[in-house]
Amino acid sequence: MIVVGAGIAGLATALRLAPLPVRVLTAGALRENTATAWAQGGIAAALGHDDAPALHQADTEAAGVGLVDPAVARAVTAAAPECLAQLEQWGARFDRTPQGDWALGLEGAHRRRRVVHVGGDGSGVAILNALIQQVRSTPSITVSENTPVNGLLADAGGVHGVRLAEGALPGRAVVLATGGLSGLYAETTNPLGAVGAGIAMAARAGAGVTDAEFVQFHPTAMAVGRDPMPLATEALRGEGATLVNGAGERLMADTPGGDLAARDVIARRIHAALAAGDRVYLDGRRAIGSAFAERYPSVHAACRAAGIDPATQLIPIRPAAHYHMGGIAVDDRGRTDLPGLWACGEVACTGLHGANRLASNSLLEGLVFARWIAEDIAASPVRSVADAGDGPTPPTATVPTAPWVAPWIRALMSRSVGVVRDNDGLARAIDALSAVAFDRDDPQRDHALTALLVATAAQRRCESRGGHLRRDFAHTQSPPPARQALTLAALCPQPPATHEPLVAAGGPVR
Repeated sequence: MIVVGAGIAGLATALRLAPLPVRVLTAGALRENTATAWAQGGIAAALGHDDAPALHQADTEAAGVGLVDPAVARAVTAAAPECLAQLEQWGARFDRTPQGDWALGLEGAHRRRRVVHVGGDGSGVAILNALIQQVRSTPSITVSENTPVNGLLADAGGVHGVRLAEGALPGRAVVLATGGLSGLYAETTNPLGAVGAGIAMAARAGAGVTDAEFVQFHPTAMAVGRDPMPLATEALRGEGATLVNGAGERLMADTPGGDLAARDVIARRIHAALAAGDRVYLDGRRAIGSAFAERYPSVHAACRAAGIDPATQLIPIRPAAHYHMGGIAVDDRGRTDLPGLWACGEVACTGLHGANRLASNSLLEGLVFARWIAEDIAASPVRSVADAGDGPTPPTATVPTAPWVAPWIRALMSRSVGVVRDNDGLARAIDALSAVAFDRDDPQRDHALTALLVATAAQRRCESRGGHLRRDFAHTQSPPPARQALTLAALCPQPPATHEPLVAAGGPVR
């Protein structure tokens, strides 16, 4: 078995597959360029005496604005406590109260305290360190660092391995756990290597991509001149920090949910204020004050590096690309529509997040689906390259994908496919990206393809919903339009033979 990616989704999948032999491939070193290590928020789970999985499910569905799959939300929220128990067995040490109970945090759009953390705002790296240690002590898992994957080995029979720089690597099963695509944007809180590589690989092999238009812009990225932008965790607002404008007035005072409204609601309000020439800040001086360094060391360090003392000064913030709700279409076992290929974590679209992810459901989704995917692979008939008829597709002669996204693509995505969109901007983006996405000789082709999927889906959704806001279609339709699946096929009337064009796929979305 091959797992591509070494964040929480990839490593948890490898551990759940034990004792089956697994090779984990990561483009860099462990901990490098994985969004898990940057996650300040924790993991949502109904653990409090006043909470229940059904309440967690209801909050997940409400945040997703009509596009959450209720069956998936029900199953994931029910599985959350067991996944946390497994993480503890793997070595994660969650924050506890002096009485030994879970220290539960409150985040936006949650009606209960249900977010568990490790080390305050350092949850991601602490959890990742525990998983890495466990992986290194598991004999059935081999980790290949600095091993970028260039594509999938696929034919009519499905996926049979991956392409590496040194040649083909066959595998009975391939799990893509390559993370999101927010690095395609000029303003992002993600590692710059989060460029949707898994989506591009899967799409070029023929897999469907669903809900690509829904990108979550975190409302409180710190506007301190860094790229990527440091994140001011939502937990700050859960503990009483407030959003204020340049005059010091509460920005969200007249909005249901206030400073803890859903992320899409707050991001839109901040974007509007900034577009009008105002400034927006996060004010944690009274609510947190001198406790910043102890309770939120990552935020405190980022502030001090920018010359800001958050205990006495305001933190300048703005929305930034943070999470992709869309991704490779999968079913409730993480299976794509290509035999032999599974997808886990942010690269996948499971139906859990709908149009807007509920805070701290991302690490949870990766953990839960890692278990389900491992169980499904273990129960699947043994497949080999020999089962593929004529064998896997040989490596193509395309130029290798560039490791980083061209600045013009990032600027285009932020300008035309950002917090606010309209048809004219999306059309310009589609034209520019199409010219590159289907050029076999352009090293930016995969970056452009993933960006094109987002822009095309955004143009086709003629409404505003969750992370997708159309200036020219400000209403939200009821009932919601069908979820969109995109595949590669003939977009142009007479595409060149080397093109792998993009169209909407028919049939139900899994």
